[in-house]
Amino acid sequence: HQGACLASETLPWPQSKLAKEVPQPYHFYSPTKASWGKKRNTRYMFSRPFRKHGVVPLATYMRIYKKGDTVDIKGMGTVQKGMPHKCYHGKTGRVYNVTQHAVGIIINKQVKGKILAKRINVPIEHIKHSKSRDSFLKLVKENGQKKKEAKEKGTWGQLKRQPAPTREAHSMRTNGREPELLESILYEFMA
Repeated sequence: HQGACLASETLPWPQSKLAKEVPQPYHFYSPTKASWGKKRNTRYMFSRPFRKHGVVPLATYMRIYKKGDTVDIKGMGTVQKGMPHKCYHGKTGRVYNVTQHAVGIIINKQVKGKILAKRINVPIEHIKHSKSRDSFLKLVKENGQKKKEAKEKGTWGQLKRQPAPTREAHSMRTNGREPELLESILYEFMA
């Protein structure tokens, strides 16, 4: 018949290659579905704080970073160049290399079931010194001082941190008022 044609004749490629060449539906970009961009869902992540927009403060460039320093990664939206990927935002790593404008950081990243030690280069605008070890170093210093004092006196001291004790017993003035006993009203079934 003149009007009839096969399905393979209407397509610009043979039927056998159809499954190989045409991508699956989820590979097509759709404006109504989730985006797959590198900086997707970072509207608030990389935004600058209130009244902190504009030129990067010079103190950012005056900080000194050395090998072994612990640093926090915090992407600064003002400087797009060399900005770390959003998966590293808020993570803490250790400096292993220092260059003119950036530092090399070893940082852990979870990839499926594994945690990999990644080495990334991050410009100094996107990092700051971490305060996560400050309390630990302060404790080590205090314990060293306690050990030194205990050794000189020949006594034994407690180095472990103890939980806060309960309040000590104390008396209160009532100013002539009688104390009242407050208790809940008994449940009464109303049928």
